[in-house]
Amino acid sequence: MTYYLLFINNYILLFGKQIIRIMKTEQFLKLMNVASWMIFVFLCMEAGTSFFTVLTEFLYPNEKEPLFSVGLSGLYTIHSNHFYVIVLFVLLVAILKALIFWRVIKLFSSLNLHHPFSPEISKLLESICFLTFCIGIIAAIGNFYTKWLNKFYSLGQVGLGNGTELLFMAGVLFVFYLLFKRGLEIQNDQELTI
Repeated sequence: MTYYLLFINNYILLFGKQIIRIMKTEQFLKLMNVASWMIFVFLCMEAGTSFFTVLTEFLYPNEKEPLFSVGLSGLYTIHSNHFYVIVLFVLLVAILKALIFWRVIKLFSSLNLHHPFSPEISKLLESICFLTFCIGIIAAIGNFYTKWLNKFYSLGQVGLGNGTELLFMAGVLFVFYLLFKRGLEIQNDQELTI
């Protein structure tokens, strides 16, 4: 009789741990959603600040105080076309990063733990992969352009990030997307056979 009661207690304990594990996963996803919102707001502020700085620099070019870093403001006075190309790279990277986190927020809000594979999640993962790849390409081209300009002007670091790291991250995300897409196909096949 004692063995049977221990078995029941162990079974109930395992069942209780499983419920706690599901609750912890849901809480973790909520925490990740909040963190994604915070990062999204920060990236929107960064993109907006860069945009309004360029707009102000364009509308009032003769201001005494430089709005960008010293290297970029010096580049603006020497050759404004190079300045606008670099700022375009910075704006594109900032806007695309914010767009990625908007997609991540949509992913967390539409994720269902009991039925995780859905076409909507698959499309969101695909768009996140594509946007990450685009950021990697833009950052790599921008870094190449900045290195080329550093031969003539002293710019320093522009802050585009490392394009190769973003390209690698896009590759890893693409593998996850393919795995998720395969899981969706298997789920659809199982639903059709039942």
